[in-house]
Amino acid sequence: MDTQTRGKDAEDRACQYLQSRGLQLLQRNYRSRRGEIDLILQDKDSLVFVEVRYRSHSRFGSAVESVDRRKQSRLIACAQHYMLAHADNCQQPCRFDVVSIMGPGAAVEWIPNAFSATE
Repeated sequence: MDTQTRGKDAEDRACQYLQSRGLQLLQRNYRSRRGEIDLILQDKDSLVFVEVRYRSHSRFGSAVESVDRRKQSRLIACAQHYMLAHADNCQQPCRFDVVSIMGPGAAVEWIPNAFSATE
């Protein structure tokens, strides 16, 4: 399986996992000049921006560790772009979650509020 296929599979698993916990999918793979957000969901009264990370092994660190400050700033900038483009529907609080999958067949690890735009 190539990298793109593994990534799409991980996003599919993450999306199914989150939807099974009551979140509603709004958009997948939202792109702006600053980056891409894998999943955008609604969780009750919050808008949730989700970064999905897959690692086949931990040789270079965990999937969660790969969401460094640089990646966080790109996600925040892309989320701001989304909220400006959808201002009519973005009047609620938002948060940034990370979903981590470490290896084929591994359990999904969901980290709500993994980081914030104000840190």
